[in-house]
Amino acid sequence: MTNRFVRSLGRHATLLLLGLTLVPTVAYAQESVSQEMFTVNNTWMLVATFLVFIMHLGFAALESGLTRSKNTVNILFKNTAIVAIGLLTYAFVGFNLMYPGDFSLGQFFGFAGFGLNPSPEDMTSAYNVGYTYWTDFIFQGMFAATAATIVSGAVAERIKLGPFLIFTTIYVAVIYPIAGSWKWGAGWLDQMGFYDFAGSTLVHSVGGWAALAGIIVLGPRLGKYLENGKIRPVAGHSMPLAAIGVFLLWLGWYGFNGGSVLSADPALVSLVFVTTSLAAAAGIIGAMVASWSLQRKPDLSMVLNGALAGLVGITAGADTVSVNSAIVIGLIAGVLVVASVLLFDRAKLDDPVGALSVHLVCGIWGTLAVGIFSTNPDHSFVTQLIGVAAYAVFCLPSAFVIFLGLKATTGIRVTKEEEQIGLDLSEHGMEAYGGFSITRS
Repeated sequence: MTNRFVRSLGRHATLLLLGLTLVPTVAYAQESVSQEMFTVNNTWMLVATFLVFIMHLGFAALESGLTRSKNTVNILFKNTAIVAIGLLTYAFVGFNLMYPGDFSLGQFFGFAGFGLNPSPEDMTSAYNVGYTYWTDFIFQGMFAATAATIVSGAVAERIKLGPFLIFTTIYVAVIYPIAGSWKWGAGWLDQMGFYDFAGSTLVHSVGGWAALAGIIVLGPRLGKYLENGKIRPVAGHSMPLAAIGVFLLWLGWYGFNGGSVLSADPALVSLVFVTTSLAAAAGIIGAMVASWSLQRKPDLSMVLNGALAGLVGITAGADTVSVNSAIVIGLIAGVLVVASVLLFDRAKLDDPVGALSVHLVCGIWGTLAVGIFSTNPDHSFVTQLIGVAAYAVFCLPSAFVIFLGLKATTGIRVTKEEEQIGLDLSEHGMEAYGGFSITRS
């Protein structure tokens, strides 16, 4: 047995040395990476893409769990369609809007043309030491659809399906990539020094501003706010489904943040995993303490959103804050999400899943937190604040224009009767849970 082991070890060592001799080294700018390392980097980026894709299942489960059973098919249909719309529009126009190469209008807008047109060199590390052109597209394409998914939950249970899909197409095809180009495409905010590692603002707040516009234009669900000023809780139909959704999202966030390293750099990827995990954990604790204190009962939905709040909050600076700072960021995000859910309800902004609180409020907080906690002295709170304001000024009015245009032309809200029946039957003619009869005393 010992002799076989020695011979096997010798053969493998010989093959390894031969392979290292034959493997070419590819240069990129002033960096160089072996073909083996390029393959490792690219493979990790594809794994991260798979994880971000799983987030869409997480959103579907969370949104359907936090809404009523009569709207489940509608929620699932929208989340399925969003992935398709996001990928196709990103392939047709979005990718080249977000990464135009050359800008016009003072680094505010650029366009590299329709469709995907890589060269053979784009499949090597001459394109990037971390990934090929195709990997770059598919990873970023998964991000694009996420912004529209945020809107889906906020306008749930009363929006017409057709107008929602039209809104999604326009917003993801045009607004999201133009906004993204300002930072990730080396536009004016990037030149200014604005920092958003994985999208607290570029993904979450961009979706959050659109969600706010949709909620205002649509108005609240029937019976949510009573004439005497009281707020009637509208409970979701499946807390187990909501919990599954959150854990799927947390899993996907390792690709969302970990993939944003844009290589398989072991030190940085592992740091991002740690800061991401601890912020999520701290978000749970912050939300638990806040909800238990304010509501006198430990609210599971608040705690689930607390985990997401911590994840959104750390997304902007996961690679540039310390471990202790990540905990503080997550803890504050957990408190903020509870306070904002209650405040939005008092303001009669009906958000069935807490999307505004999680993605908009905590997205803003996470972006500003970079200016407070970053270990990079070049990151400035003022610059971060300018970035947050710029996205508000661009995204909120843009979403209003789209929603108001649809309201004036096609209408965007289902009828009172359709809302009472539920969107599953009125919009789709089917039920999520067939074969059950519900009797009321």
